[in-house]
Amino acid sequence: MVRSTPSLEGSQEEDARRKKYAREVMAVEVQEVDQTPDVNLVFTKADRQDVIPHDNDQMVISIVTKGRRVHRVLVDQGSSADVMFWSTFNKLQLSPEQLRPYTVCLYGFAEDHVEVRGHIELRTTFTDGTTTRTTNIRYLVVNVPSAYNILLGRPTLNRIGAVAFMRHMKMKLLSLEGTMITIKSNQKEAKKCYENSLIRREECSLLALDPRGKKGSPAQRSPERDGPNLPKTC
Repeated sequence: MVRSTPSLEGSQEEDARRKKYAREVMAVEVQEVDQTPDVNLVFTKADRQDVIPHDNDQMVISIVTKGRRVHRVLVDQGSSADVMFWSTFNKLQLSPEQLRPYTVCLYGFAEDHVEVRGHIELRTTFTDGTTTRTTNIRYLVVNVPSAYNILLGRPTLNRIGAVAFMRHMKMKLLSLEGTMITIKSNQKEAKKCYENSLIRREECSLLALDPRGKKGSPAQRSPERDGPNLPKTC
């Protein structure tokens, strides 16, 4: 879960400037009006037929942005922001000059203050292989290691009317023409991400206990050694 809160630092004038900037950002976000038809999103028993029995697996999907398919995208309904990790930003060959400043503190990763490099708006496509929907998503770019490439939070899920049903391991939304799009969670990828997350937590704990960084210790391991899998789309 990720949440953003205003910074307590700075003068009243700076706080007023930040609030004005936040209003401007929000004004940009709401300009995209949802014009999809009013159609019920229904999950049936048929949606469960291809689901591997699981113990509360997380929903991990893939999306397309910048002409590449991005895997290991966590559908995080507890997140108040859409987050892209710095390693993913680099793999997409984006330039830091494309980032716009972001002055709000971000919390949620072990309740610690997270470094936000800025935010970037990218055209992002959701597809089930047959039908697609493309929308603008404003990603907060953070510089922390993660087993995921992107966290898809409430801002986008609510705006595009996407519904994720964890039991069925599916996320459904409508195309602009009103056609149902059903995106399956990659359960094998979800388990792998979960295992990698546990490994990273263990490495962080070891690093905290022994900050000297001996040869082969977590301190000398690159967080990007298993960077995001981003093959070009066909």
